[in-house]
Amino acid sequence: MCRRERRTMVFSNQVYGQAIRAAALLILSLLPGLMSCSNQPVYPPPVFSGIDAIIDISTLKPEIPQFYTYQYNGKHISFFVIKLDNGVLSFLDACVTCYPHKQGYRYEDGVLVCRACNQRFPVHKLEKGIGNCYPIKIAGRVENGKYLIPRSSLEQEAGKF
Repeated sequence: MCRRERRTMVFSNQVYGQAIRAAALLILSLLPGLMSCSNQPVYPPPVFSGIDAIIDISTLKPEIPQFYTYQYNGKHISFFVIKLDNGVLSFLDACVTCYPHKQGYRYEDGVLVCRACNQRFPVHKLEKGIGNCYPIKIAGRVENGKYLIPRSSLEQEAGKF
């Protein structure tokens, strides 16, 4: 092999190696952003009877949200139910501000944390929270030890998921 061929081969290998490293760096830098956009949590489905999702209140632990996902028209409508001193409440796993990120909330030691903006909300203050990044309240009612959420209440919020 002549000197010129060796020099061309070395140069080609260097360029090829740089291209591979640049591509790998690009993929690694985009990966967290791509994952966060498509990382919508999916939870167990609720039980339905007729027009209502039914949550057995006896299975709820005080002040700990129980998350569910209802699949409707290709959407994953996630919500949570929580038992507080003054009753049982239900909320979308979304807020007015951050719902486009489709990341919802996580629970940490008595606090719900928005996965998109890291705002923190003590669970005992959820009932009074309005707007901003508070979870969106959804209608529900207690009947015979069960918490019932109308299917229509969930379906009308599909645009947030």
